[in-house]
Amino acid sequence: MRTESLIVKFLKTAFLILLIGGFLPCRAQNAPLQNGFAHNDYWHKRPLLDALDNGYTHIEADIFYINGEMVVAHFFPFFQGKRTLENLYLRPLADRIKKQGNIFDGYDTPITLMIDIKTGAEDTYQALKPLLKKYSSILSSYENGKLHQRQVTIVLSGNKPYNLIKREKQRLAFIDEDLRDVGKDKCDANVYQMASCKYSSLIDWDGDGIMPDKQRKLLCSYVSKAHSMGKKVRLWASPEKESVWKQLLNCGVDLINTDELATLRKFLVTNTLVHEKINLASKPRVASL
Repeated sequence: MRTESLIVKFLKTAFLILLIGGFLPCRAQNAPLQNGFAHNDYWHKRPLLDALDNGYTHIEADIFYINGEMVVAHFFPFFQGKRTLENLYLRPLADRIKKQGNIFDGYDTPITLMIDIKTGAEDTYQALKPLLKKYSSILSSYENGKLHQRQVTIVLSGNKPYNLIKREKQRLAFIDEDLRDVGKDKCDANVYQMASCKYSSLIDWDGDGIMPDKQRKLLCSYVSKAHSMGKKVRLWASPEKESVWKQLLNCGVDLINTDELATLRKFLVTNTLVHEKINLASKPRVASL
């Protein structure tokens, strides 16, 4: 009897370990994260796929326009190979949507693919437009004064073709505005979907101790202004520390920039409402701690 009892206890324990160690993390890992931003995503072992497996809904790729190709790289790519925007991002996203109808099961909000232009703004954008048109069935668009949301929204950063974008009545791309310039340009969220700036341009707090009140109030004022205009906020090159992440969220920053996908995912799953829907037509909503 004692042996049978031990066997039963062992089987129950083994079942619980399998349940906790396998099933539950898989569910959490695939849950879409509204506050996570996969910075320089192409540096990961599996570009796009690692970010999606960790639930990221905002993903960044840097591009160089070289010999008719949109090559994905951070520095000038002397050997371009097959690492193009289409091969690494647009085609896999289209294939995923064709297979399952959306990027994440049960998640109808568009994900953001930020394209950081490293070569000339206007030349690169003009060459990029036919490629985006090829995937227009999955891309959010601006058409004669109206915003049409689809599964993927393209946001341009880096060398930004401001004038071209503003003049177009029909397009498949939007712009990441400089957070420090919010309010200076009267264009609304139909042009600017996001507002970003480098962390150190507003804040010099490294995450140790208490965030200086003056810096916190400054950041909150910029965030409030951006939200009033329907724009989501991101600070890039912020310290990869939980103390910083918490304060950014408390100040209303929508997107936490990271190279550490799994670490930030764990933090967000633990500390924020990862399943909250985002209505891009209204004021962005952020999780609170």
